[in-house]
This record gives sequence, C-alpha cells and structure tokens, in this order.
Amino acid sequence: MRDIFPLDFWKMSGAGNDFIVIDHRDGRIPVAHQPEFARRVCRRMFSVGADGLILIEPPRDSSHDFSWRFYNADGSEAAMCGNGSRCAARFARAHDVAQDHMRFATLAGIVQAEMVTDSRARVFLPVPPSLPSGVVVEVEGRRLAGHLLTVGVPHLVLFAEENDIPVVRWGRELRMSSQFQPHGVNVNFVRPATGNRIHVRTYERGVENETMACGTGAAASAICAAAEYALRPPVTVVTSGGEELIINFTTNASGAIAHVTLEGAARLIYRGSLTAEALD
Repeated sequence: MRDIFPLDFWKMSGAGNDFIVIDHRDGRIPVAHQPEFARRVCRRMFSVGADGLILIEPPRDSSHDFSWRFYNADGSEAAMCGNGSRCAARFARAHDVAQDHMRFATLAGIVQAEMVTDSRARVFLPVPPSLPSGVVVEVEGRRLAGHLLTVGVPHLVLFAEENDIPVVRWGRELRMSSQFQPHGVNVNFVRPATGNRIHVRTYERGVENETMACGTGAAASAICAAAEYALRPPVTVVTSGGEELIINFTTNASGAIAHVTLEGAARLIYRGSLTAEALD
C-alpha cells in the first residue's frame, strides 16, 4: 500500500471532533485496506491523529453529488457522523465537488447539506425511525433514566445534573452493556442550562473515549431533552469542548420527527501530505 503516497489531506474540526479528510475520487486506497489505513493515520502522536477518517468518493448515481466512506479511529466503518458531515460539506465545496447546496451518499442514506458561510455548514440528518424510547440503566450501583434514539447511529441519552460525571468510565461500561449488544451505543450525558440550551458530553463507540463533540449525539440529546425539559427547537447544545451546535427539528401531525438539522462550524486546521511513514 506504500505506492499510494504522497497523499494530500485536510485536517478539519467540527466542534472539536477532528477528522482527516481525503479527496479519494481516484480510489487509490483499496477498500480492503481502508480500515487499517484509518486506524493507523488516526493514531495520535504516532501519525496525524483524529477521531475519524473521511474519504470523499464519486457519486454512486445521479441522485447525489458525491459519496463518502467514514471510518472511526479504531478502523470501524460508521453509517453516519454529524460533525464529519459538516466537514465533508466544506471540503466538497472547496474542491468543487459540489455547490453550496449538496447531497451525498452515506451508509445511513442520502444526506443533504448546505454551506451557511464559508466555514459554517448545516446538515439535514437522517430522521429517527421512531420516537425516543424510555430506558433505565444501572452503572456502578446507580440507576439512571434516559432514552434510546437512532439518528443515523444509535444513541443512549441520559440525564444527569452533575458536572463531574465520570464520562469515560461510565460510558465505556454502558457502551458495552448486554442491553445494547451486538453493536453497542454511543452514550450521551445531558445537563440542562439556561433557556433553550443543554450541555452534552458524549462517549463515542469506535473512538472508545469521550470526544469534544458528537453531532448525531447532540441531535439525539436535543430531541430527548426537548421532551424531558419542555424545550422548544431550535436547541443550542454546548459540547465538551465549549463549542455550540444548533439543533432544529420538526414533528408531523402524528408527533413523529419529520426532519432534523445540525448547524455549526467546520474548521480547516491545516493542509498536509501524508508519507508512507504515517503508517509505521
């Protein structure tokens, strides 16, 4: 696989969730090698380091502008990533892959996105297939009430008033709980703020750690918190990194979620060129 280098990339950040983004329309990284490639380049200190890898690929048909493959830092492929989607939108617009309003194919279906400014994007997330379902979990002898909701990927949303929740320890235990097998869940801890604002901390599967932000987790948390705290959309989500994400959603006549949008910054941190030593 060393003959694919040098390989240009952008390092991008969506609310502190960081990604390596590559124009992969030439298909130079064989699909069979992509999980290991992602795992190696996402290593912090030994390579570029990131929460995930985004490969921008050609469209599969005329219904969209491009497609992507998204890999978590552990090499697992994910159906959807909200913060990554905003970064992908900015990258695609900057490389003339798409215009300001675009559609791209993911494992979770066709996603619509639009550039709000040169560095800010809004993404129309996959609509949850059902309303949040109540759940009670137990961790370290404590019972917590929350909800399960899928926004492209499955999320457990828990409500806790404390600032000092041990997110990594509890998140790891709950993510691997037998209740959520075989694939596990992302675990979000929600604390209300003033007005239509909530604080969210997320333990992400695939990264297997707390991340500074999770876009789909922010959306799931906002929808569940709207019911829990009688909030009205749009809801502002304050992430672990202190960034703000704007979640808007509507319901139809039957009360089901009709559409969900995620808006926030998509920052270009630096451009670079990978060498073969990035995999060593």
